[in-house]
Amino acid sequence: MSLQPAITDLEQLKSHPAIAKLLAWNPAAVEEAKFDRDEVSIYIDRSSIREACVLLRDTPECPFNFLSDVTCVDWLPREPRFEVIYHLLSIAKKERVRLKARLGSDNPVLDSVTFVWPAANYFEREVYDLFGIRFTGHPYMRRLLMPEDWEGYPLRKDYPVEGYR
Repeated sequence: MSLQPAITDLEQLKSHPAIAKLLAWNPAAVEEAKFDRDEVSIYIDRSSIREACVLLRDTPECPFNFLSDVTCVDWLPREPRFEVIYHLLSIAKKERVRLKARLGSDNPVLDSVTFVWPAANYFEREVYDLFGIRFTGHPYMRRLLMPEDWEGYPLRKDYPVEGYR
């Protein structure tokens, strides 16, 4: 069984309910989208991530009512360096969507979505702790896994393998 090539043309993906809703709301917020292996990834402008999450949570056609994960990827040396990824699930529709926001290394800050999904609290703290991405509006932004006096962010690609000495 061969894999179908990924669809990256936004025009071809406009029929997907989540993409259609986001494009109708704010076309400038959707930077690009990708459909690959029956999964949808939507790149959202970093300044619109919180509003996009609220919209997808509250849309009757595609109610993404469950945040299953928030994670990050460090693409060093590429700029923008970081991608923060939100894994959303519509329990009613049995459908998944990934929202991705790109952040440069000079200012890795993103709006918190803890008021949209309270479960984001620990996910955002983990991303902060391991990658150094700060979330504005987070109710308790501090380290979760590493000691408070730990220097650096251990999952960044430029972090020394044996730690700072």
